[in-house]
Amino acid sequence: MGARVSHTLMKPLAMVLLLLSFSLAGCVSVEDDSDLYLTAVFSYSPEKNIRTGDTIEFDASSSLSFETSLTYKWDFDSDGSIDETGIYATWSYPIAGEYEVTLTVSDGSTSDSQSRILTIIDADAVEPIADAGSFAPNTDCDGDSVTEGSYYIFYICEMDKELSSKNVQATMNLNLDGSESDPGASDEYISSWHWDTNLLVDSDGDGDPKNDDMLSGENAEWKDVAPGEYKIALTVTNGVGLTDTDETVVYVNYVGRWSDFEIGGNTSNAPIDMEFSFPVVQDSDASNTIRRAVGELNYPKNDEDCTAVPGTNNCRAKLDLYGFNDTDEEAGNTSATPLDQRSAGDCSSDNDCVWLQFTGSYHFAESQWKDGQWTFTLRNERINDLNVESLTIRLVYK
Repeated sequence: MGARVSHTLMKPLAMVLLLLSFSLAGCVSVEDDSDLYLTAVFSYSPEKNIRTGDTIEFDASSSLSFETSLTYKWDFDSDGSIDETGIYATWSYPIAGEYEVTLTVSDGSTSDSQSRILTIIDADAVEPIADAGSFAPNTDCDGDSVTEGSYYIFYICEMDKELSSKNVQATMNLNLDGSESDPGASDEYISSWHWDTNLLVDSDGDGDPKNDDMLSGENAEWKDVAPGEYKIALTVTNGVGLTDTDETVVYVNYVGRWSDFEIGGNTSNAPIDMEFSFPVVQDSDASNTIRRAVGELNYPKNDEDCTAVPGTNNCRAKLDLYGFNDTDEEAGNTSATPLDQRSAGDCSSDNDCVWLQFTGSYHFAESQWKDGQWTFTLRNERINDLNVESLTIRLVYK
């Protein structure tokens, strides 16, 4: 009887001990996590060009903790004493210089700190004026004059492409010129030029995606730039630490041309295709949007190697362009253009010329065929081999 009572009492006792063990383990785990996740974070406004006497607003609301209640202590002059408390604080500096600001947050058992350096300049200091520059060549790939403007425009010209490479992969190195920037005062100078070539990414984590130091220098070389439209920014800093930022746009157009080649004939009841691929960018978020992509086909009307059959028109050539998007959907073709209407562009009387054009506002839109790696397909449905005088691909961003 006594043994049965002892066994019965042991069961709830074991359960109590087990629950207590889990409870203690949970407390230790939460405490450890709290240590890991207690993080002091603060921001301030204005973020730059802070002058003596300016009221600076500090915000610690981004600090992280499992606790709902934190204390906030501010040291604005790195002397170790508490100058302000609270999640928000304000401060001003009467003398120019660099000051270390430290925020310390605590949940009652643990604490964490963040320190940042503020540069304070004289109240009467003059701000610089950033000028990101501009550029346009005298002529484009076809020798036509180019209109200048408050932007950069460049051309990648591959006017004699080999048939062994039927794709567009070219890039170019660009020169950016910030030499027209002004330090702000006659006795001042510009101490740094920082070029940001991607305004969507805040790579230095300072909260401003337009001032990252991706390229440096009054004149900077931007390497391996593909055809496209790019928004960039130049941030200059003068000798007293004041900054200014100027944005501009860089356009890189492309023209590629394959000349004097032959496409085989349709001898097996199937059209002969030659594919020429090209990249298309239509990114509205990055303001990288193509205006149009054009395929320009120029070929002799008559097949010189053809033996004419009396009473027929068997030697009359007919070639066409088909356009396919990144997922091989057909977006258009020239096959319906009548033979007597094939005179697009500057076409000689002995040749036929057809153009297939796709626009950024429609064909490459997200709601239509989208961007990506597109293809112009040259198609021959005639039995005879046919000559091609030229096939040109244009990617126009400006």
